[in-house]
Amino acid sequence: MLVAGVDSSTQSTKVVLCDAQDGTIVARGSAPHPGGTECPPQAWGEALTRAGEDLLLRAAAVGVAGQQHGMVVLDENAEVIRPALLWNDMRSAGAASALVAERGPRWWAERTGSVPNASFTVTKLRWLAGHEPENAARVYRVMLPHDWLTWRLLAGRPMTNEPVSDRGDASGTGYFSPADGAWLPEVAADALGHEVRLPRVARPAEAVGETGWGAVVSAGTGDNMGAALGLGLAPGEIAVSIGTSGTAYAVTTVPAADPSGAIAGFADATGRFLPLVCTINAGLVLDSVAGLLGTDSAGLAARALAAGPGAGGLTLLPYFDGERTPVRPGATGVLHGMTTRNVTPENLARAAVESVLASLAEVAALLHGDGASPERVLLVGGAARSEAVRAAAPVIFGAPVDVPEPEEYVALGAARQAAWALAGTPDPPDWPRRPAQRYEAPGRPGIRERFAALRDATAGWDRGLPESGEPP
Repeated sequence: MLVAGVDSSTQSTKVVLCDAQDGTIVARGSAPHPGGTECPPQAWGEALTRAGEDLLLRAAAVGVAGQQHGMVVLDENAEVIRPALLWNDMRSAGAASALVAERGPRWWAERTGSVPNASFTVTKLRWLAGHEPENAARVYRVMLPHDWLTWRLLAGRPMTNEPVSDRGDASGTGYFSPADGAWLPEVAADALGHEVRLPRVARPAEAVGETGWGAVVSAGTGDNMGAALGLGLAPGEIAVSIGTSGTAYAVTTVPAADPSGAIAGFADATGRFLPLVCTINAGLVLDSVAGLLGTDSAGLAARALAAGPGAGGLTLLPYFDGERTPVRPGATGVLHGMTTRNVTPENLARAAVESVLASLAEVAALLHGDGASPERVLLVGGAARSEAVRAAAPVIFGAPVDVPEPEEYVALGAARQAAWALAGTPDPPDWPRRPAQRYEAPGRPGIRERFAALRDATAGWDRGLPESGEPP
């Protein structure tokens, strides 16, 4: 029996068709989305049709994992009012600041698990109310991207079906309580200016309906939750993704409530929780340093591997474009510890690799609370293909690092959820983890200590240097 998993991301829709028993992928498809930070939801449906082709028709069950935070607004006739604002649309930054100030960061953390920033749906509702009041007044329903696609799959007759969401994706809205597993409709109403209808929150393994061809439809979830399910992430482990930006997340049994805003206290797709931290600076730092050295990613890796751990004493603060965690939007990169003996291309390459990993290791430690090293790190993302990043990761994290084979883990997680809904079992199907290469090396805590010291020592520089050029 086959099941289909859908990953509807910012850039594209990807579909994998899997064996329901063991998760073996038997077919796959993809189709692009329009660019930009807003998108007509209908474009996602068209992309799903193209990517799915006959794949979906072969599936006995379908699950959708979608980009988090996007705002889909419909009128009382179920018509889309305006293009969806996506997670990476920052026009609601002012609205986010106002919302946090109104209730205070501690209230947001304790009630919603997160202190909302411009990505969160609640801030986009406030922006809509202030900048498009006529559209805001027409809003009858608010949905997330995965909610909308799941709704469209339900027998092709969304008007006859109640929209559904899940705890995982709902926890990224800013008007849902992960700890209670329930919407906070008054928060959404306060942001928009009037009450709205929100999707029913389905149970993690619930079959929420059927497609027109009779396939079971699962509740679906957000992309990070789908990736955790696809990776088989377990408590005590941390997934670290190094792409353009960096993320680290863990499965826990206790909800997070961080008033600093560093940790987004999401729920996962299994009934547990998925605290997540994010850094702005990751893969682009490695690309920038490679360009500075006149090489590419392979050349950077070769140079970094030729240097020893610690980069001969060089420490790089990789906040090239400001930073989200810690909150230092005005920060810039800093290179410290240079001497005539250690300023070499090899040490600079090694310092770049270690800085990106140290930055992620420092914020990932927040997920534990006690700063303890994780039992295991799963390293994914584009930069995980670098042999230098793989070799340095266990040194920096102080834990074994597994690098799974490249795969569409968000779509794979959605397929695993579909198989779960089809089986109706208490726990997700026990699909074997994808093959992974393990990297182990003695931890070198001194590297992170140097990184933390440089981070703290330069905190006052974020407003820029005075005309003299001397540190303030």
